[in-house]
Amino acid sequence: MVLSKIAEEASKTIVSTVKGTDDVLTALRGAVKSQVTGVFKDAADMATTGMDSVTEVVKGVVTSAGEIGATTADAAKTTVSAAVRGVSEAGGDVLTATRRAARGAIMGASEVGGDMGRVAVSVVEGAVDAAGNVGTSSADAAKNATLAVVKAADEVGDAAGKSVREALMSAASLPRDVVEAVIKGSEKKN
Repeated sequence: MVLSKIAEEASKTIVSTVKGTDDVLTALRGAVKSQVTGVFKDAADMATTGMDSVTEVVKGVVTSAGEIGATTADAAKTTVSAAVRGVSEAGGDVLTATRRAARGAIMGASEVGGDMGRVAVSVVEGAVDAAGNVGTSSADAAKNATLAVVKAADEVGDAAGKSVREALMSAASLPRDVVEAVIKGSEKKN
């Protein structure tokens, strides 16, 4: 497993902060939000460097799910939601953050052999949850997250892409019309 320096640092920080806490997901949410906000404060160019860092932070955290006592899907959902909230608080573009965080979650899950379909559904749920909390359209968040997880899964491989599409289409918790439109659009491009 090859993680970037940012992903590796995020992983180490999150593991040391969250491991052993009574409520892992609440601790994870706070730690990720702090990590993302810190990256944005350190990044001179929020539009590029900061947003690229969101992908890496989320990827690093998702690869550490097992170490902190969370499932890959639960870690992905919580991490995406917290990352989007952190970007929003830092004044960044929430929809770009949604796409970058979703991509990072899928890439992290692929590195640790996580259930790609389950992770994809959790990621879109986390993006929709975050959108509601930061005043962004839930439909726009669902669309951007779905696009990102489908594209990232396709990059992992055909089986991952198929698994993600099937899981997203069968998830009752997601806006079917949005998911279906994105998936149909992605299949036309392939």
